[in-house]
Amino acid sequence: MFKVINQTRKYQIEVQIRWMIRCDMPEVTEIEDRCFEFAWDEDDFVCCLRQRNCIGMVAEYQERIVGFMIYELRKYQLHVLNFAVDHSWRRYYIGSQMVQSLIDKLSPRRFQEITIEIRESNLPAQIFFRSQRFRATCVWRGYHFDINEDVYRMRYDINGVSNDFAYTHIRNRLSQYKM
Repeated sequence: MFKVINQTRKYQIEVQIRWMIRCDMPEVTEIEDRCFEFAWDEDDFVCCLRQRNCIGMVAEYQERIVGFMIYELRKYQLHVLNFAVDHSWRRYYIGSQMVQSLIDKLSPRRFQEITIEIRESNLPAQIFFRSQRFRATCVWRGYHFDINEDVYRMRYDINGVSNDFAYTHIRNRLSQYKM
């Protein structure tokens, strides 16, 4: 199904979001390699997914994997460990559908928030998650010690409560974008 959204975006396509299975690994690692400078390899994915509290999902369009996410179940939150949409499939609202599938898992009695850490240099991801109503709540200085890069922790809260006080004190390139 295609639906015209506006001039700056492409078309919205409906994807199927399903559990990640072992035979998805070649396509998932290809997307990972194309999207990230410091990419996970297949062993990283397998090791992570063997944990009882980690879940992998893929976004599939016409029998082709176009995106994926790995998240961890914590006491009151879903923590996103890895999230990517293939470059050639961006701006089709695939990432938005993947985030919405996580939001649909939230409830006042169980998981109440979604968190993710995003590198300071990954401005497109910061802007995307901000457009999905995530808010930066803190900065971890030098989180990636090997390259001395900061990380922004972003959070979506089921109650719509974001730590705006913390956000106003985070000065980065993201603050210039109005949502």
